[in-house]
Amino acid sequence: MNIVRAKDYEDLSRKAANIISAQVILKPDCVLGLATGSTPIGTYQQLVERYKKGDLDFAGVTTVNLDEYRGLPRENDQSYYYFMHDNLFSHVNIPEGRSFLPDGTEPDSEKACTDYERIIREVGGVDLQLLGLGHNGHIGFNEPGPVFEADTHCVRLTEQTIKANQRFFASIDDVPKEAYTMGIKTIMHARKILLVVSGEDKAEAVKNSFFGPITPQVQASILQLHKDVTVVADEAALSLINA
Repeated sequence: MNIVRAKDYEDLSRKAANIISAQVILKPDCVLGLATGSTPIGTYQQLVERYKKGDLDFAGVTTVNLDEYRGLPRENDQSYYYFMHDNLFSHVNIPEGRSFLPDGTEPDSEKACTDYERIIREVGGVDLQLLGLGHNGHIGFNEPGPVFEADTHCVRLTEQTIKANQRFFASIDDVPKEAYTMGIKTIMHARKILLVVSGEDKAEAVKNSFFGPITPQVQASILQLHKDVTVVADEAALSLINA
């Protein structure tokens, strides 16, 4: 595991964008696994700027996202489909039909998850998977539990995660209680993993995930077993460790 120390959020975003840019340049037809949440936004802004300057070309890129809320239509401004289009897809030249997310409007959870696993296989698997890190060590929506869930599955969100997402909705009652998410095996099959984490409030999660025991109670801890993981973290997120 390679830990890259960033001075601040802007530096973190730039360093993470450097890694993704290198992937796209070295393999123009790569498959990028993408994440939502507040931390990757700066990284996406960097990628958009580089595209607009002519330094990056996404014409051959395919993307698959980690997760999507169950029950939210794409048009809802809190859906992850909307988020990705607002922050990246509508600003770069990824071809139409080459960006995939779990279908949050599919009521049959088994079908939604099986279909998404098939899509990931058909595009050839993920070359580089971008991840964020939850306060409880979750990645995607893989919450602490008794086991590491393998494939894409439907998860009931914990109260902590629902409260963390409340700021994006009019009230806590509006926050979806379930989501479709890639499972740990699906994430671990990515050829490279890039995790970005920012802020002192994530310092405990960083310590537990990367310097503690491997346990499904801290889902990100499984990343210690992956052969090619880069963690880009700012000083605040690394405040409890020496890196």
